[in-house]
Amino acid sequence: MKIVHIANFYGPKSGGIKTTLHQLGTGYVARGHSFTYIVPGTGFYCEESTSGTRITLPSIEIPFSGGYRIIRNNRDVKKLLITLKPDVLEISDRFTLSKIGAWAGQRNIAAVVFSHETLSGLAKNYFPFSLKRIVDWHNRRLSSRFKHVITTTEFASKEFEEIKTTNLVRVPLGVDLDKFSPYLRNEDFRKDLLQGADVLLVHCGRMSREKHPARSIEALKVLLERGINARLIYVGIGPMYVDLRERSKGLPVTFLGYIADRERLAEILATADVSLAPGPIETFCLAALESLAAGTPVVASNTSAVGEFLLINSSEPVGAIAGNSGHEFANAIERVLEMRKDPKLPQRCFHQAENFPWSATLSLMLKLHGESAESKRRLRAA
Repeated sequence: MKIVHIANFYGPKSGGIKTTLHQLGTGYVARGHSFTYIVPGTGFYCEESTSGTRITLPSIEIPFSGGYRIIRNNRDVKKLLITLKPDVLEISDRFTLSKIGAWAGQRNIAAVVFSHETLSGLAKNYFPFSLKRIVDWHNRRLSSRFKHVITTTEFASKEFEEIKTTNLVRVPLGVDLDKFSPYLRNEDFRKDLLQGADVLLVHCGRMSREKHPARSIEALKVLLERGINARLIYVGIGPMYVDLRERSKGLPVTFLGYIADRERLAEILATADVSLAPGPIETFCLAALESLAAGTPVVASNTSAVGEFLLINSSEPVGAIAGNSGHEFANAIERVLEMRKDPKLPQRCFHQAENFPWSATLSLMLKLHGESAESKRRLRAA
């Protein structure tokens, strides 16, 4: 099967979309399929990798985004697709690339779109008034242009279920269970990161407004006022980087920047006591799942999807959820620190992450594409 994936917001320092693309591509290629991914770049380039063939197209840098880019012209994408002749098309951008879905449908190319974000959540985050009618209109139009709309969690599915979308499919993302492990916890490295503190908190993610990264600093301040000797480690980069550094002056906060080395990132997550995911509209949060695989419990926003895989309502949770304030997050962190007294907690975290292997994501996607490919063959034979 010839699979092509087109994604914006992909770059040297991007996170979840980049990881997803590489994991899917590696899996598709290992199972004997052809995989090409088209992403924004500074020019037209083509190179082979273990994840498939990567093609970059000229793009526009989005102002104040921290370097994110979008493909400049969809005509270039269409010309490429005519040459590549895919059996299946995957799209990771519900905004600027949605017309490609309708174009593909006119040519009997089965196209699916990943809804990596919640539009209703973004609207509430940036506007003080309701945009529900516009959100519903956009989501109806989006679903009409694709064979399937793919969401990763119940939270991400909600806005499509509300408008009774019939071609909605849920495909959870995964985690690299070979790379992330509790056994990577390094006490010497931990001592270096703590710099004299007793508790190590880690915030891994893009520093952008909708993810509310300053919430972690707010929580740290509350913990310090309560006499908890904690240090906060930020891993990542983004448009709020400078602002966060200003806010953290005089506080025990360390900024490690973007870490491309996945092995090093896994060691950092395994060495921390608690991983923080304050984004209130996260539709999945790969960093949270990677933290669990590394044996580290997670504190997340109670309005995001992350709580869906923290076993919150069970007798053995692997984290906690909190209201969207520094005070509430500090309370949840204290609860999780109490949980950490159980030496079995790291293994419980890892066992929960085992429920989300990339192999399961891959199998669900190929099953979806297999049905689409069969439909395509029937149309050709007609």
